Amino acid sequence: MPAYRRLDYPVAGIFDVSPEAARQAAATFSIPCVYQSLEQAASVEGAVFDLAVPGDQIVGILEKLPDGSAILMQKPMGRDLEEARRIQRCCQDRKMTAAVNLQLRFSPAMLALRALLDRQELGTLTDIDLRLVIEQPWHLWKFMIGAPRLELVYHSIHYLDAIRSIAGEPQGAYCRAVGHPDTPQLRDTRSSIILDYGDALRCSLVMNHTHRAGPRHRTSELMVEGTKGAARLVLGVNLDYPTGSPDEMEVAHGQKWTRVPLRGSWFTEAFEGPMSNLQRFIAGEDSHLVSPVEDTIKTMALVEACYQSSERGGTPIPDARL
Repeated sequence: MPAYRRLDYPVAGIFDVSPEAARQAAATFSIPCVYQSLEQAASVEGAVFDLAVPGDQIVGILEKLPDGSAILMQKPMGRDLEEARRIQRCCQDRKMTAAVNLQLRFSPAMLALRALLDRQELGTLTDIDLRLVIEQPWHLWKFMIGAPRLELVYHSIHYLDAIRSIAGEPQGAYCRAVGHPDTPQLRDTRSSIILDYGDALRCSLVMNHTHRAGPRHRTSELMVEGTKGAARLVLGVNLDYPTGSPDEMEVAHGQKWTRVPLRGSWFTEAFEGPMSNLQRFIAGEDSHLVSPVEDTIKTMALVEACYQSSERGGTPIPDARL
C-alpha cells in the first residue's frame, strides 16, 4: 500500500478475513471501500486483483475471481511445486493474466545490476555469492508456525528467483535446510545452497536467519563477479527488518570500487515494479510480464529441488580405514 500510494494508484477497495484489519488498513491508506466478503470484492469490474495471502490460500481465491481477471499474487506460488502447477493450470484454463510478486527483481540494486549485465560491463559471469547473517522476526507471520516448509519457500525464494533472472536456469541444486533449537515450531530457518551451473559459474547461497549476537556482524549482501568486473549489493532491509538501511551497490573494474547511487531500497520501492509492469502489460505498454506464473513455476521447481536435496542428505563419507 505505501508503494501504491506513492505512485498514486487508485485502490477501489480492500477485503481481509479479519474485518478489523481491513478497516485499519483502509483508514491508514484512505481506501474508500471495505468489502464484506471475498465475493463482493471479486465482483468489482475492471479491477486488478492483488492477492496478499499465504501460499495455501491462493488457489481457493483464484477459483472465485472472474474469468479473464488480471492478478498479482503474493509469493510463494503455492506451498510446493504441486500446488504451483494447480495455480498455473487454473490461470491458464480461466484465461487470467497473472504475475507473482517476486519483487526483488525490481529492487533498485537488482535493476542496476541487470543494466550492468545487459551492457556486458561485468563480462561473463563467473561467481555469484549470497550471504545472509541476520535475525529474521518470524513471529510477525503467525501462519508460518508449524508450516512444513518455511525459510526457502517464504523468504529465500526471492534470492533463488533473482539469481535465475540474471544467470538463467541451473542444472541442479545441492541444499541443506535446517531449523534452530530455540524455535522448534519453525521447520527451516537456515540453509546452505549450491546451484549447479556447470564448470564456468560458481553459485553459493548461505542464509542464517537466526543470528542473535547483535547487529555488529549482521550481513546481507550479494557479490557478483564476471570476467570484466564485479558488483557488490547490500540489501539493507534484512539488517533490521522492516526498516533496515538503504540498499547499497558498488562496482569494480580492476582494483577500484565505485559507489552506484540508488533510488530507494528493496522495501518498499521494489513493490512499485510488479504492479506497474502488470498494469502496463494489460494496457499494451509493456511487451511482457517480468514475473508471470509461467516463469515463476520454474522458481518453484528450483525451491522443490532444494527441499528434495535437503531431505536426501549429503554423500556418505567413505570408510577411511586401511
